[in-house]
Amino acid sequence: MKKISELKRFLVSARQLVGQLPMFNSKFSNKIYDNHQKMIILIFKQKMRMTYRGIVKFFRFSALARALIGLTRVPDHSTLVKFHKRLEAPLLDSLLCKKRVNTAAIDASGFETTHMSYHYATAWNSQDKRKHRRYLKVSLAICTDTQYILSQKIRLGPRNDNIDFKPVMKNINCKFVVADKGYDSRANRYFVLRQMKAHPHIPLRKTSGATYHNGVKLKFDKKIYHQRSKVGTVFSVIKRKYESFILSKSYESQKKEVLIRIIAYNVDRKIILSSLIIIGIHQSPFIIQ
Repeated sequence: MKKISELKRFLVSARQLVGQLPMFNSKFSNKIYDNHQKMIILIFKQKMRMTYRGIVKFFRFSALARALIGLTRVPDHSTLVKFHKRLEAPLLDSLLCKKRVNTAAIDASGFETTHMSYHYATAWNSQDKRKHRRYLKVSLAICTDTQYILSQKIRLGPRNDNIDFKPVMKNINCKFVVADKGYDSRANRYFVLRQMKAHPHIPLRKTSGATYHNGVKLKFDKKIYHQRSKVGTVFSVIKRKYESFILSKSYESQKKEVLIRIIAYNVDRKIILSSLIIIGIHQSPFIIQ
């Protein structure tokens, strides 16, 4: 019963989230399924760690799931595949939380593009060693108070983390920005100070010079900086709950699959925080609505 209740809350929360999307792409659409229903199914597919065929079977056998999203009939798996291909990454990105927060933390991690891990292919399977490691490099900015994902940038790896600092942070409104030494540069600090109007807490490397603002040397608060570890927690949760590999084949499809996975994480996180608020545990003033 508890599992059914959790899935019910997830579908309800996902339906509220996708309400900002247009119902149909064109006035000439056949109107059998709307974009909201198909988007919820794709998000729920990541939640359940299923294939397209598997999620279709789930909705065919669950009358409650169909009723929660208003389905009178279940779409074929090919319908979902075509909808996924037509989706645009900026549209999915608009579903992420971009509200004012107290502290934003940024970091990056990789997602495998195949079931076989790189370690297995190189260290254990000597007959099938890979010459190049191909993976998706995902940079995320999160709110350290709620652990919501605020913004993202996805590239083909391996790539330097530093090139994604400004694209990820440019639309975030916060008071403090924390990042590790990989993002250490005066350009990044001045971007935070002048463009974001926030305070950077990025440790200096041995070869780096101090950054001054209005003639005053920037202070580094270790207590604020240690909030950065929560980004690693978010990556760990995503990989444990929704897998660390990507099923899609093309780069564009892989990018959208990761984006939908991130949205599923935010929906799950919203349910967890709402439960904590009800029982009076979570009392952070920076809750994203």
